[in-house]
Amino acid sequence: MNHLLQQIENYKQEINNCAITNADEVEAFRIKYLGTKGIVKSIMGFMKDVPNEQKKEAGQLLNEFKLFVEAKYESLKAVSSNNQDNTSTIDITLPGSPTLVGSRHPINLVRNKIVSIFQRLGFAIAEGPEIEDDWHNFGAMNLPEDHPARDMQDTFYIHQNPAWLLRTHTSSVQARVMENQKPPIRVICPGRVYRNETISARAHCFFHQVEGLYIDEKVSFADLKQTLYFFVQEMFGKDVKVRFRPSYFPFTEPSAEMDISCLICNNNGCNVCKHTGWVEILGSGMVHPKVLENFGIDSNKYTGFAFGMGVERICQLKYRVNDLRLYSQNDVRFLKQFTSVV
Repeated sequence: MNHLLQQIENYKQEINNCAITNADEVEAFRIKYLGTKGIVKSIMGFMKDVPNEQKKEAGQLLNEFKLFVEAKYESLKAVSSNNQDNTSTIDITLPGSPTLVGSRHPINLVRNKIVSIFQRLGFAIAEGPEIEDDWHNFGAMNLPEDHPARDMQDTFYIHQNPAWLLRTHTSSVQARVMENQKPPIRVICPGRVYRNETISARAHCFFHQVEGLYIDEKVSFADLKQTLYFFVQEMFGKDVKVRFRPSYFPFTEPSAEMDISCLICNNNGCNVCKHTGWVEILGSGMVHPKVLENFGIDSNKYTGFAFGMGVERICQLKYRVNDLRLYSQNDVRFLKQFTSVV
């Protein structure tokens, strides 16, 4: 009995002297004294060795010790909780962390703007496959196998079948539209195209185009010019100057390239416009009669015009982007500049 009393007193003194400040230490205290293999359970086991006449007194002592340990545990737990609240680094009165807002890619912004402008003129959207066959990409567009104009477009061919290729322009979509639809036809064809070019600030092995096609009775070059004048003014503003230069494309005749006054240097001359004050933005022309006949369209009854532009070039002028490679590098510092652009 005396040995039991001495043990209880030693444990009480140990408990009173312990310095506990955090939740981990409180939990360690509970396991040590009140756990299933703790000290309180261990001391309770001594009851079997106490003489019968002393069991009542020993039981009271053990019960008091157990209550003492439990009270100490609750006290330590309360102190630990207060300390945790006082040291918290979270200020619940502050506003929440802002949600990061993404942005549309500048290429998509410009593409959507181009599509919207032509939709207001009654153009429908047409799309086609990026892996194309030689006929729809070249042959139907008046470029037979031995035509020198093919050299103007360095093409990626598919090894599995040499007649398959990555389309070099979205004119292949125009071909599929003429193949499946009779005039009147009025469509724009946006999409990604591929050419085997050396990557630089002015060229890339893939880029984006928007091409247009309008076929109906009595369509003239004047219709083409007024359509493109409207597009330029809507895209760049009323003060932009426009000029047409005679050019050559195998699928249009006559053909012309359209330039606008350089928006980067205000027509004064810079590296972008090669110090001419003008920047080419698209090619255009009246649809070649041979192209119409390839799809069974009567070239004596119907005429049409077509045009094509690179979205990257339009984007470069609209947002003053000086390196075409920025569009595909996924640099957040560049892309986040367009978060508020609509």
